Amino acid sequence: MRHLITAGLVLALAGTAVQAQPDLRSIPVYEPPEPVVLQAETLNSFPAVEAGQGAAADAEHFYAIVNFAIGKYDRETGERVDGWIGPRRGLIGHLNSCLVDDGQLLCANSNHPEVPMASSVEIFDTDTMQHAGTHPLGLMDEGSLTWFDHYGEGWIVGFAHYNDETGEPFKSNAYGGVHLFDSEWRRTGGWRLPPALIERMAPQAASGGAIGPDGLLYVFGHHVPELYVLARPAMGPTLLHVATIELEAEGQAFAFDPVDDRVIWAISRPNREVRAIRLPEVELTDPDARRFGR
Repeated sequence: MRHLITAGLVLALAGTAVQAQPDLRSIPVYEPPEPVVLQAETLNSFPAVEAGQGAAADAEHFYAIVNFAIGKYDRETGERVDGWIGPRRGLIGHLNSCLVDDGQLLCANSNHPEVPMASSVEIFDTDTMQHAGTHPLGLMDEGSLTWFDHYGEGWIVGFAHYNDETGEPFKSNAYGGVHLFDSEWRRTGGWRLPPALIERMAPQAASGGAIGPDGLLYVFGHHVPELYVLARPAMGPTLLHVATIELEAEGQAFAFDPVDDRVIWAISRPNREVRAIRLPEVELTDPDARRFGR
């Protein structure tokens, strides 16, 4: 019986075509598709003395954020109605981005420009504008916390490294990445930013980020009036840069509007203004690009 099986296997293999060895040297080098360039429309601008790091919004108010202060403003009139101000160089020293979540402002905070880098999540009540809680992250190899957003049951999070004296001397801005954390802030995965985008943001890093309603990741740099649209790669650890949106906001943190999901609230840092900006639709044509979802 064993000889019969062996003979049958030999006959089967004899009928199988043998492929030639591929010439790996002839395979072309991968070139990522060129991101499309789109234009946004500014809908409104409001003066806000706190418009130095970022902006957030709910259905009735927008919030202007700077290192140790948050201003609460009527989103129709631009009138300042409340706020929070901490001591200069106090326990909260560098608020960067905030997002509104069920009556609370969840804010990224760090000890920037000090090194080594340490970060925390600070919580404020949007009704009273009082500090309501903290989640210390401490020293993290990922860098300085700049932004985060809901992702599944946890978080998608941006960390920054810098090329100047505010960065770790042994890490460049290329080490600033996008990471996944569970609900208890335990890291579960992540990606690096595209090298060309890292060069574009140098010597700084991504200062703001959020997942849009289209399932793509929108990221702001530090000072260039461009919003970068990123997709999840089908494979590998590097995000895909699919679009650049030119707009009247010089980087920093921003937030999607809860009423109109193609509008963001961002800041013009040189003008100390909060601006409502309508974004164009972004098509996803790269076959290797995937949406993040929520």
